[in-house]
Amino acid sequence: MNGEITFSIIKPDAFGSGNTGPILAMIHEAGFEIVALKLLRMTREQAKSFYAIHKDRPFYNDLVEFMISGPVIVMILRQENAVDKFRKLIGATDPAKAEPGTVRKRFASSVQMNAVHGSDSDENALRESNFFFSEAERCL
Repeated sequence: MNGEITFSIIKPDAFGSGNTGPILAMIHEAGFEIVALKLLRMTREQAKSFYAIHKDRPFYNDLVEFMISGPVIVMILRQENAVDKFRKLIGATDPAKAEPGTVRKRFASSVQMNAVHGSDSDENALRESNFFFSEAERCL
C-alpha cells in the first residue's frame, strides 16, 4: 500500500465557493481512484491535532481558524506513486507560483486559502488517512 495512496482535503474556501465538483473531476481525470471520502466540519481539537506539526509557526492559529470555518471533504486517493503525482496535480502552496492547470492555480486565492491539502510523503499519507478514517471505512 505504501506509495499507492495519498490523503487530501478539499478546504473550506474551495467547498464554500462551489468548487468541489470541478476539483473532484480533476482528481478523477488525473487517474486517481477515490477509496474513501467524507464530508465533515473539523472541530477545533481536530484541526489543532491534525496541524500540530505547525504549532510553533506564526500561521498556526490562523490555519486552525480557517480549517474550522466551514465544511471540508477528506479523502484517500489511490494511484501508483500517489503522493508525488497528487502534489504535481495540486501545484505549489502559493497559487501565484502554481503551474497553469493545477488545482491551486485554478481555485486557490492565497497561500492559506489554497483550496486543497495533499500529503507530502508516504508516511504522512498513512498518518493523515488514519486520522480521519477507521480501518472499516477504507476501501483499500
